[in-house]
Amino acid sequence: MPNTIALCGQKGGAGKTTLAISLASEWYRRGHSVLLVDLDPQGTATTWGDVASESEIDGPTVVGMGDAVRTQLPRVAEVYDFVVIDCPPRAGKRTIGALMVSDLALLPCGPSPADLWALTESLDILSQAQELRPELQARIVMNGVIASSTLGADVVDALADVHVDVMEAVVHSRVAMARTLAIGQGVTASEPNSQAADEVQACVNEVERVLRKHGASVPKRKRKK
Repeated sequence: MPNTIALCGQKGGAGKTTLAISLASEWYRRGHSVLLVDLDPQGTATTWGDVASESEIDGPTVVGMGDAVRTQLPRVAEVYDFVVIDCPPRAGKRTIGALMVSDLALLPCGPSPADLWALTESLDILSQAQELRPELQARIVMNGVIASSTLGADVVDALADVHVDVMEAVVHSRVAMARTLAIGQGVTASEPNSQAADEVQACVNEVERVLRKHGASVPKRKRKK
């Protein structure tokens, strides 16, 4: 299996899908072959892929999968450098199946107390998966943080005793993210000089460091579009 990252969250509005699209798009921009797997019944990643296709915009391959992701994904993923999985916003067979074929689980957490409460459920699911797959790594990523608010910092403080490390990279709530999503692109390609692009690139770089730290073979950047 290629480097496989699953984004899991039990609360809508935490920006899980937008982050999944952004990461997949940045790896594609760096010249890698990327598969974006849409397990979310809402199908936002699939719609984004359709918009990109209709606009003839090159990007990651987007596929939808169901409860059989654990058996289906290994059969189609081998030709890719990276696989990014957008999990459903609830616990279930799809989420557990995705975690069982992933190298790293990313748990996006927004800046509010409600996001923190929802994260607790995600951590419970992660623990179940790690009992079956001890090599599964995990990180919490602060996502959708409001730049002018202290809420994000308050949530990070509250996570100090959690058994999962919080990433240094922080992704703020930026208009550029929504703007590029609407046109079927990733923010690092459409607005490369934006703060949003810088934050996504920092997140990708940190994810690659985590993968390498735990023995994954992460391919070098092949090109910069």
